[in-house]
Amino acid sequence: MQGDRNKILIESIKRLLRRGATSHLLNIVRKTHGADLSAVFPLLSLSDQHKLFDMIKDVEQKGILFSELEEDIFLSFIEGLDMDEVVEILENMPADDVADLVGRLPEEMSDSILEKMKKEGSEEVEELLRYEDDTAGGIMVPDFIALKEDTTAKEAIESLQKEHMDVEMPFYLYVVDEYGKLVGVSSLRQLVVVGPETPLKDFMTPDVYSVQTDMDQEEVAKIVARYDILAVPVVDETNRLVGIVTVDDVIDIFRQEATEDILKMAGVGEEFVETKSVLKSTRIRLPWLFASCIGGIIALFIIGHFESSLNKFAFLAVFIPVIMGMGGNIGTQSSTIVVRGLATGRIDIRDIWSVVLKELSIGCILGIVYGFLIGAVAQVRYSSTELAVSVGLAVISSMAVAALVGSLVPMAFARINIDPAVATGPFVTTAIDVISVFFYFVIATTLLGI
Repeated sequence: MQGDRNKILIESIKRLLRRGATSHLLNIVRKTHGADLSAVFPLLSLSDQHKLFDMIKDVEQKGILFSELEEDIFLSFIEGLDMDEVVEILENMPADDVADLVGRLPEEMSDSILEKMKKEGSEEVEELLRYEDDTAGGIMVPDFIALKEDTTAKEAIESLQKEHMDVEMPFYLYVVDEYGKLVGVSSLRQLVVVGPETPLKDFMTPDVYSVQTDMDQEEVAKIVARYDILAVPVVDETNRLVGIVTVDDVIDIFRQEATEDILKMAGVGEEFVETKSVLKSTRIRLPWLFASCIGGIIALFIIGHFESSLNKFAFLAVFIPVIMGMGGNIGTQSSTIVVRGLATGRIDIRDIWSVVLKELSIGCILGIVYGFLIGAVAQVRYSSTELAVSVGLAVISSMAVAALVGSLVPMAFARINIDPAVATGPFVTTAIDVISVFFYFVIATTLLGI
């Protein structure tokens, strides 16, 4: 439904831009959310992007559009904007989003923007830029509600009404000691149901789930998801509260990490390449396909080694695609399950052997089923028991080894702190193809007495 709506919006805006129907465009832009407009930008020329952008009157919507644009599009688009206008937009955006955008810009431009921003806002952004992009410190929001533990419920409510009106997402009230160290947390509901003179330390929750500034963003997202909280506090090495990571950022993290894993497993790098040039897209994919090329060459030499067998029994070649295909499919299934399980925390690398044994068992069972089926086809088609048994055993061995490799390699990579997603795709499938062909010809030549 949402996809159809976006398609209609994109076609409508492109058509109205061609016709120069400014009044109709203004009406559409006024009613459209900035995040939806960001889906239109990649399909427009740079001049049309600026025309559409100039029609947005709400500064906050412009900020949303900025934060939703792909990096390449944002960088080319912002070059044509007046610097004062960019600064005005950034000053009305959350500090974490500003830090993310400024971090993408060339150093000279980012320095110029920070100099022009209001002192308080630029200091917050510069503080966030100190941290790595994919850490808790890099994605945290520096605006939060923190009060001393002796503050009463009445004083806390008055503080919320007077001093914390600009806090982006006031999910929780954090309690700190005199040194700013995190000691507890209270929901806003708890705050309004207790007596007005009750100090925060009497009803706060002392056991707070927190993360340190250098924790990887994926681990932060897992904590928020595991404990069903709307925000998680970020502390420095001394346990001093410095920011929070909110659930909207966690959703973006899961989407980003899942996308990266899927693209890596497909062997096309870590980022979408639709908006990149042909040469850049080619350069990204080139090294990933090298493994497939090497695997194909190895398979070529293996088949060439058994050329005399193929000359004598040409029908052996008929079953190569199905044996390689069955092995490749189950290998991809196993590696996908393991990689996703590791990414979501459902699989622990300490359980490596139980996971591998389970996948190997599944591979053997499926291999027996399909080995019997394909072997029966070989028997009916060529009336050769030896061939049927060879094909059946080859399918069993191919699928069993594929499940073993597909589960073991990602787990082994994770154990040595290498991203397991890179072990899938071309690497696993290529290894399986080579092993499948080798096993098939060894079994066939043995049973057929070649």
